[in-house]
Amino acid sequence: MLIKLLTKVFGSRNDRTLRRMRKVVNIINAMEPEMEKLSDEELKGKTAEFCARLEKGEVLENLIPEAFAVVREASKRVFGMRHFDVQLLGGMVLNERCIAEMRTGEGKTLTATLPAYLNALTGKGVHVVTVNDYLAQRDAENNRPLFEFLGLTVGINLPGMPAPAKREAYAADITYGTNNEYGFDYLRDNMAFSPEERVQRKLHYALVDEVDSILIDEARTPLIISGPAEDSSEMYKRVNKIIPHLIRQEKEDSETFQGEGHFSVDEKSRQVNLTERGLVLIEELLVKEGIMDEGESLYSPANIMLMHHVTAALRAHALFTRDVDYIVKDGEVIIVDEHTGRTMQGRRWSDGLHQAVEAKEGVQIQNENQTLASITFQNYFRLYEKTGGDDRYC
Repeated sequence: MLIKLLTKVFGSRNDRTLRRMRKVVNIINAMEPEMEKLSDEELKGKTAEFCARLEKGEVLENLIPEAFAVVREASKRVFGMRHFDVQLLGGMVLNERCIAEMRTGEGKTLTATLPAYLNALTGKGVHVVTVNDYLAQRDAENNRPLFEFLGLTVGINLPGMPAPAKREAYAADITYGTNNEYGFDYLRDNMAFSPEERVQRKLHYALVDEVDSILIDEARTPLIISGPAEDSSEMYKRVNKIIPHLIRQEKEDSETFQGEGHFSVDEKSRQVNLTERGLVLIEELLVKEGIMDEGESLYSPANIMLMHHVTAALRAHALFTRDVDYIVKDGEVIIVDEHTGRTMQGRRWSDGLHQAVEAKEGVQIQNENQTLASITFQNYFRLYEKTGGDDRYC
């Protein structure tokens, strides 16, 4: 009751934030006549002035009214387009590590120029993140005249670019690229043998387009760099013959319940775990098949790769269903996207799972890849000092 009363009196947190920002919008609007009087050279000179003030210790947020007023005036002169109040509000929201939901036609691309310019003044670099290469190129080329008019450099980060070109793109004040390419460059940098081989600078500010797709829908999607591993297709086949002898346990072991099953399944994490009975049985079967020596433990360090094969085979049999999670076509196991139901030709599960499914289905087992580096989008964007994003509203 008290919370409802306080909300009615003072408004919600969003209401209070917008009231504060509207006051800043009024200040920006009041500066417009002054900005219109400046010559092109005087307007361009504002960038150097802002940078000098930051070097002397001024806080970036204090520059928002002037910086936004400068970008608005520059946009009028370069593009013939003026930022509306709603775009000024959107720019402030994006600068404050928040998400701005903008309707179609509200000028999302023009809005993004405001926080991009502001944060580029620090000299630490701004990464504008798009969902595909076409948008990265389009937005970079469309906004380049504005940023260059204000004395800033613009780079485009595309797949397949040589390291020197990537390094140059990242050295720019504002860099455009896709979430995938930024993430993979980070992984490649962490695999570099020397600092000189790296292409990225320290991650400062990310401005994410369609943030709902990248940081919500695909938040836990891993970016993986893999390499060929030793051929172990025969081992997958041999272990696969053993798995049908194991029985799934429907309940977890506890003090009051001791199941008869050999393994339990965690559907949420998509993992399987051997029970005590399961461990005893599978060790007996592995010895019987000549895969493991009498008296050895499956959990011993020497059998770590064997345990890897057993776990992959158990997951393939217990968690992945034909014509639901994958299909078999022309002797090939093809993954089915759980969100769209579409087949994902060329995509393969990692950690030996795909090979285990191929062994289960009796098709040719392709060479396994080992993961060399991996990170999710969620964890990658946490590495930035600041992240803001907009959501495409339909």
